[in-house]
Amino acid sequence: MRPLHARTTYNTPSHPQHRTHNPSPHTLTNLPEPPIPPLSEPATHQASRLAIHQQTPLPASHEHWRRGVEAAVIYAREHGDLKVPFTFRVPTVDNQEAEGEGWPASLAGFPLGQWTADARRFYARGDMDEDRIVQLEKLGMIWSHFDVAWEEGLSAARGWAAEHGHLLAPLDATFQGAAVGIWLKNARAAARKAQENEQRRAEGLPVESSAGALSDTRRDQLEEIDASWCPSWPVTWQRSFHLVRMHLDAGEALPTEAGDVLRQGEDLGRWVQSVRLGWDQLTGVQQWMCEQVLGITPATEDEKPKSRRTQADKWSANLVAARQFFEREGHLQVPRKHVETVLSQDGREDQYRLGAWVNNQRSRAAALSSERMEQLSKVGLRWT
Repeated sequence: MRPLHARTTYNTPSHPQHRTHNPSPHTLTNLPEPPIPPLSEPATHQASRLAIHQQTPLPASHEHWRRGVEAAVIYAREHGDLKVPFTFRVPTVDNQEAEGEGWPASLAGFPLGQWTADARRFYARGDMDEDRIVQLEKLGMIWSHFDVAWEEGLSAARGWAAEHGHLLAPLDATFQGAAVGIWLKNARAAARKAQENEQRRAEGLPVESSAGALSDTRRDQLEEIDASWCPSWPVTWQRSFHLVRMHLDAGEALPTEAGDVLRQGEDLGRWVQSVRLGWDQLTGVQQWMCEQVLGITPATEDEKPKSRRTQADKWSANLVAARQFFEREGHLQVPRKHVETVLSQDGREDQYRLGAWVNNQRSRAAALSSERMEQLSKVGLRWT
């Protein structure tokens, strides 16, 4: 079961000076703060240093802050950060074991997770003094877990791009255990939502919510890594385009046959073929990119595969063969194994098993349309 974390604000200002400062009684701005012991100092020495400030009685809320800082120091030393689960409390053990694990008995049961969540809430409202902010930031305080998750994903994306030369990762791509492909997929969805919101604003339409939309700052961070990270067309197409360009930049020839060149799991020759044959399905921008950057041209009519004939096309072609037989022989009493040769418009000789076809039409007379029956009757087909 995942531990609960303190609620955080997605877009919190990075400095309290950007917020309206409304001190609350909880901040106790006029009272001195206890110093933060170094992270490498043993807990017993930390407790001794902090004990100096206990000689003078402190208000309850200020004492709570002091205990929180002391617990945060120990937690940061043990874990390297202040990503404290919301339900975390200082372990309750006997004095000797507590000292051995770094937790003094005086902090047993202290709700550090709740304390950290409260600190984030005061920070987000602008109700925290500058010195307290400095204290926590020295310990590695995380003001927003959303921001942390973004930075971790961005770091992994940079690492993946450094290895592969682009940021067009497939969905299953990972970097040092981080699911970069999925992270980028979510980032693209957020970027598209932001773009849709901007379009609605430009058209004077209301925007229901900006939640989940990618900020300009984060989009800029990704574009600094790869300007083509979020194309308007499928990512798979853009990835193959980029890999072909890298192939050409290396001084290699344009691959034109399937299986010629494989890069990062992509068959570049097959992709080039699909681009040439599907040229009319590309956008104008894609056509320009392929022609001007890669030197790819659309396939000629001779290079395009012949389209598969429909059943209606086949029936009409056999009718032409039947008409040719009738005009030559004067009847349509075709031997069952007879094959009729018809010269097509482009000079090709097409052969039709006319005898079998005529017999099939006669046996299927009840299923034929009246139009087809009339056409067959005109070329001499006897139904009985």
